[in-house]
Amino acid sequence: MGEGAILWVDAIAREMTLFAALWFVIGGIDDLCVDLIYLARRLRGRQPAPLALAGPAPAGRIVVFVPAWDESAVIGSMLRAALKRFDHPDYRIYVGTYPNDPATIAAVADVALADARVRLVIGAAPGPSTKADCLNTLWRALLRDEAAEGFVASAVALHDAEDVVHPLELRVFAHGLIDHAAVQLPVLPLAHRHSRFFAGHYLDEFAEAHGRALVVRQTVGAGLPFAGVGCAIRREALARLAAMRGGAPFDADSLVEDYELGLTLATMGMPARLMRIAEAPGGPPVAVRAYFPDRIDAAVRQKARWMIGIALAGWDRTGWGGWRRIGDNWMRMRDRRATLEIPVLALAYLSILAWALSLGAHLLAGTDPAMPPALMRGLLLATFGLLVWRLAVRAAFVGHAYGWREALWSVPRIFSSNAVALLAARRALFVYVAMLRGMPPRWDKTAHRFPDLRPAGA
Repeated sequence: MGEGAILWVDAIAREMTLFAALWFVIGGIDDLCVDLIYLARRLRGRQPAPLALAGPAPAGRIVVFVPAWDESAVIGSMLRAALKRFDHPDYRIYVGTYPNDPATIAAVADVALADARVRLVIGAAPGPSTKADCLNTLWRALLRDEAAEGFVASAVALHDAEDVVHPLELRVFAHGLIDHAAVQLPVLPLAHRHSRFFAGHYLDEFAEAHGRALVVRQTVGAGLPFAGVGCAIRREALARLAAMRGGAPFDADSLVEDYELGLTLATMGMPARLMRIAEAPGGPPVAVRAYFPDRIDAAVRQKARWMIGIALAGWDRTGWGGWRRIGDNWMRMRDRRATLEIPVLALAYLSILAWALSLGAHLLAGTDPAMPPALMRGLLLATFGLLVWRLAVRAAFVGHAYGWREALWSVPRIFSSNAVALLAARRALFVYVAMLRGMPPRWDKTAHRFPDLRPAGA
């Protein structure tokens, strides 16, 4: 390689590194601001008053919506576990299925025949449609049942077919909905022993998101997006939304109806509230648990759907919160950072290859390797410091939720998280372009697994 070519390699490596480091510092400062707001809130010691979960639950029937497409492997176990676990005097579980999914219909019917609290709903059109479309089918079934049986539900809760429900969650919903139009419980993914990295990175992300990020969203007055599971909305709030949308409260064209629903309710003056309630003094929180994808291909598909719905198509659909709502716009900007973070992350990894090529070329030519300029060294030092802080904060939240072993694993899992994000961004871009060309949104779900909840030795 000639001297001119080596200089070109040096320049490319230098410019790529400078650009990536600058954006990493900006993103790191953004995350640091969230950390400082969270710490300030903790130092003020503001904690919600404990709920009297052991006493009688507030009156009212809670209806649980469970959309199910190709879920025959898990839906039966999930329903039986929920029926055994839910500690509430008045609830009903509505399960939405499709006419071209007989296996799931049979699994739900088997449970419904044994317990009248499970209601099998078969949609008119073959699947898969979107998850929101299935939820609208369940909403219409609820309205028919209310008219026929003479009752009115107090709230609608949302769950997925693989969720492990908490025994006290319906009680938390009933108490929380007294003062709030909608509530969200924390979501804690279950650990896969055989997938420490690809399934494990969900532990890190949800521990931090539902332990820190959503708390800060509430603190700055931003709308709280739903996680799609472990959330409940007052029936009258959904009825108002349905009246605005021609009878269907869930937007059937959305790939992330849960995220958009939370923001929509906030703009209507009915913001959701995160309920972090300990199941007992000093105990773990009342939370939803579930297995998340344990293979890289499944994780990429799921993350791509989230990116499309939140950072790409969601940007077009939800817009911004108005110039006066600074906190809300800040949080929406953070939700859409992936559109900038992923190219920067890819550029950062490419810059490492460029520096390796530069070093090899200098060694072969017998010249001194290129040295980063002072500005770059300062940016790299700041980036490193912010990265160490970010990993320490994440480890702290993971350790609080899962223990010190998972906290240690969260540090190397940053690489698997980045790999999934990079591959998901590529898939999301291609799918989004296809959607712009007219491809209808579809339920791009992944295969699910339900844990064995039997006691050891049973």
